[in-house]
Amino acid sequence: MKIKNKSLLTKSSLIFLIFFSIIFNQHHGYIGILPIDSFLIFNSGYDLMNGYYPFKDYWTIKEPFIDLIQAIFFKVFGVSWFSYIFHASIFNCIITVCTFYLLKKFNLENKFCFFYSICVAILFYPTAGTPFSDHHTLIFCLLSLYCFILAIIKKNNTYWFLTPIILGFSFLSKQAPTIYVIFVITILSIIFFIKSKSIFSFISAFIGAMVFLILFFILIYLGNINFNDFIIQYFSYPQSLGGSRFEWLSPFEFQRIIWRYKLQYLSIAVLFYLVIKFSFSRNKKDFSDYLILLSIISFCLLTIMHQLMTINAIFIYCLIPIFCGLSHVYSKRYLSSEKMINRFLITLTLCSTVYYYFNYIKNRTFMDLRGVNLTKSIDGNKIHPKLSNIQWITMFYPDNPEEEISNIVLAIKTLEKDKSKKMLITDYQFISVFLKEYDYSPTRFWYDFHGYPSENNKYFNYWKQFVLKKIRNNNIKSIYVLKPLHGETKPLENILKGCYQRKNFSDVFYKLILKNC
Repeated sequence: MKIKNKSLLTKSSLIFLIFFSIIFNQHHGYIGILPIDSFLIFNSGYDLMNGYYPFKDYWTIKEPFIDLIQAIFFKVFGVSWFSYIFHASIFNCIITVCTFYLLKKFNLENKFCFFYSICVAILFYPTAGTPFSDHHTLIFCLLSLYCFILAIIKKNNTYWFLTPIILGFSFLSKQAPTIYVIFVITILSIIFFIKSKSIFSFISAFIGAMVFLILFFILIYLGNINFNDFIIQYFSYPQSLGGSRFEWLSPFEFQRIIWRYKLQYLSIAVLFYLVIKFSFSRNKKDFSDYLILLSIISFCLLTIMHQLMTINAIFIYCLIPIFCGLSHVYSKRYLSSEKMINRFLITLTLCSTVYYYFNYIKNRTFMDLRGVNLTKSIDGNKIHPKLSNIQWITMFYPDNPEEEISNIVLAIKTLEKDKSKKMLITDYQFISVFLKEYDYSPTRFWYDFHGYPSENNKYFNYWKQFVLKKIRNNNIKSIYVLKPLHGETKPLENILKGCYQRKNFSDVFYKLILKNC
């Protein structure tokens, strides 16, 4: 009877976590808008569903796999804001349930597995609410870490097979921090294979890597994508930015590097102590745990490094419940004062969850809406019926969202009247979706230097030819620009070089009429 009760409790916990993680993110996905981020995957997922492919039809430096997933969601659930948010909510559910599953595999009590997992559901995807590359990539990286850990503790080759496949999906979502995680897991896996002399584990991982590569090249072939375009856009150009991104790690100040992420460091303090202890231990039974602890600590440090190099708001606080849960597991296993330590870990998780929820998620800090009065938001239905129930407010018009909406409505009406082929440059990328027109945009998002080459970059000529080819091949006669643009001031004007005439419709909406470009 006791076993049945435990099984029922586990199933009940999982069912609750599934529904809670989905509904909680669905709610937050309707609050506030950051145009450049909120609509990016919405538009590219729709384009991919309609046969327009990354690298070939538009320039992209990240997220092709997320676009593919969104295209599938739109195909199955229809093109709507609900299905868009549902995509993010499902991934919030996946990481929540998988965290619960991992902690259960460590034989942690159900109540603690549930506690740490529900904190993950609260802090993870509701930060953004909508599908976002950093969140998806972090989830894939975590799942690969979970598979690596389970492969070691359960001695199950299925996990070795899945690890490189998930890492591949992560890399096609965003290169960093995936490339760092690939390096760490690969090194630790090789050490494990050599030490354990497990040839079948190595073969399983190798087959997994080959399966991913085969799937990847099949997709490249089916999309008729030039491999050189993929290499330049996804590898070469981002690498040309690498130096500038690493510069963001400095200055190495205590306040910036240590104090700012103190809760992350506290969440792995137990693991760090055990690594030092195991380093001086001759007990071979500790070796597997030693590798696992190294992987978790490395993951924590790499995500902090990545956060320092990103232009997005802080979001890695969502990892604190996961690190605390794993610290709980290992303190219980190895430390005599585990009760006191675990009380501290539970308190740290609870306090950090409450703090970050009210100070970062509820006020939509990730959407650049901290300090904005969210009660001034208005229903997105005023723009289009498919945006109904969105609490529309942005950082650009915090006190007057009505003005922003009137600008968007003017643009939609003007574009509807123009039946010719035209290019649309805007962060409000849903416009072309609802007009059921392809926007012929040469890039997925408009952000000079970070998204595509500036004039002083060695790949600028490649980018210039890419844009001009798109204009000529599609016989584009006019380019509409709707501002504000988060990362641009004069889009494409450094390429067009005066071969256009500008026509203004308003202060934020104008048209470039092309002549002999």
